[in-house]
Amino acid sequence: MEIFETSVKLNKANLFSGPAFETLVSDKNVEIKTDVNEKCFTCDVCGKVFSLKDSLNRHFRTHTSGKAYSCHICCKNFSQKCHLNQHYRSHTNERPYTCDICNKNFSFKSNLKEHYRIHTNEKPYSCDVCGKVFSRKGHFDQHLRTHTGEKPYSCEICQKRFSQKWPLNEHYRTHTNEKPYSCDVCNRNFSHKAHLNDHYRTHTNQKPYSCGVCNKEFSFKGNLSRHFIIHTNEKPYSCDVCNKQFTLKSSLNWHFRTHTNEKPYSCDVCSKEFSQKRHLKNHYRMHTNEKPYSCEVCNKKFSQKNSLYVHNRTHTKEKPYSCDACHKKFSQKSNLNTHISSHLKEKPHISKVCGKDFSDVMI
Repeated sequence: MEIFETSVKLNKANLFSGPAFETLVSDKNVEIKTDVNEKCFTCDVCGKVFSLKDSLNRHFRTHTSGKAYSCHICCKNFSQKCHLNQHYRSHTNERPYTCDICNKNFSFKSNLKEHYRIHTNEKPYSCDVCGKVFSRKGHFDQHLRTHTGEKPYSCEICQKRFSQKWPLNEHYRTHTNEKPYSCDVCNRNFSHKAHLNDHYRTHTNQKPYSCGVCNKEFSFKGNLSRHFIIHTNEKPYSCDVCNKQFTLKSSLNWHFRTHTNEKPYSCDVCSKEFSQKRHLKNHYRMHTNEKPYSCEVCNKKFSQKNSLYVHNRTHTKEKPYSCDACHKKFSQKSNLNTHISSHLKEKPHISKVCGKDFSDVMI
């Protein structure tokens, strides 16, 4: 049978309904081409072909600014009802899609499909530049930006740009001071979930990061990275003023303030100023009486992490500080300094002329 094509002119009344399409189709008719055998419906704007008229109608809304479906909870608008229904699950936390392997639940079918690739190890998305493969298109798109340098997400307040949407969302909280993540132990609030997870280890004393050289364990990955440089003895950062070298750039920045006397961190309670943020945080606990560091042996609590370390030595009997003169050992550096001063006061040498005591031999 010969296949022939007919062009049918339809006005807005018999193709679309609702106010969302008034602007687009008010000045012109929309042409839909139909194939007699296959019943194909072609979008007059972009040429995309659909087998169903309803599919074309839904697609056509992507070319309009009309979003006829509105969420009654947050007032967000959507062009398609199915998208509104999916959005509702962000409020209800409904997760109707379940993985038949691990029973994990998901709000969206697409998320379940992507999750399933964890079990099958399927990675259908491959980078043409470096060959790295990904199981999720979102991760693939994010990776591509590491090559292109593209930063499509921009902060509407300070115009800072980001390659991914989630860093923008977290950055935005620096302007709003929003802290949606709360510790269920001490009720402290955090702007980032990662910061809450890090903080939580101060309660659990969990140390998931281990040094491959000396097996020392750390609660935070950053602390492990800083510790590892002890083994390499690498000091790539040098002060332009005094040429002192540092293993970390942050240490150089802190040191540089000893030359400039800059103190950018100020206590909002007593207005005392500090050169380092951690010093401000430590100081602030004097006002709040917060003691987040707890001894796992006797449960004694401390406001400063270093105070906990010093206290722990009362249980371990560790004495890491040694006197060079008499080799006596101490658990605290302050005690060593006090002890050293006792040597400086010693005057074992007596003058044969006048009988006066001296700490050094007079030549």
